[in-house]
Amino acid sequence: MRHAAWIITALALVASTGWVHAQGASSGRKLYKWVDAQGLVHYGDSIPPEYASQEQDIINAQGVEISHIDAQKTAEQLAAEDRKKAEAEEQLHRDQNLLNTYVSLQEIERLRDQRLALLADQMRLTNQFIDMANGRLKKVESVLGKYKPYSDDPHAPPMPDQVADDLVHVGIELHTQEQNLHQKQSEEATMRAQFAADLARFKELKGIH
Repeated sequence: MRHAAWIITALALVASTGWVHAQGASSGRKLYKWVDAQGLVHYGDSIPPEYASQEQDIINAQGVEISHIDAQKTAEQLAAEDRKKAEAEEQLHRDQNLLNTYVSLQEIERLRDQRLALLADQMRLTNQFIDMANGRLKKVESVLGKYKPYSDDPHAPPMPDQVADDLVHVGIELHTQEQNLHQKQSEEATMRAQFAADLARFKELKGIH
């Protein structure tokens, strides 16, 4: 079936081409060439409305293509082109900033090391806060067994307000510092990746191997 369809298409193309030369030579008018939904090539003085948005060629009296009209693009295609253009403009802007900011690879590496060292100091300090919070939490937990509801003694006194407050506050502080640490670790990973990309792009722009 595919072979037969191909033969029919080829015969139609040959016949249509002959018709183009005959009609074009006699009338001198421009002719349009388009492909229908079945893949068959057609020629005519005008494009049928249902194919007006598709790719088409304009042919002169000698059967020579003198103009080409691309198919109308869908909204998705236009949006994709806009995104691609915006990305290219953004990349050009980043490249210009990179070249205007740094003069050598060593300068990029020096700034990277300085910023990573600063983050490392911040994480070290945060870890110290976490250790201190864990120490206070252990002290509070060491007395919880004396009070309800942690004590198995049915006659145990209720937990004093001060102990309950200490437990809540140290828990909040510990949670906050752990979140700070995770944030700093994420910043470090992002920073390393960004500097690695800047170094690679700088080498590419400068032709450094």
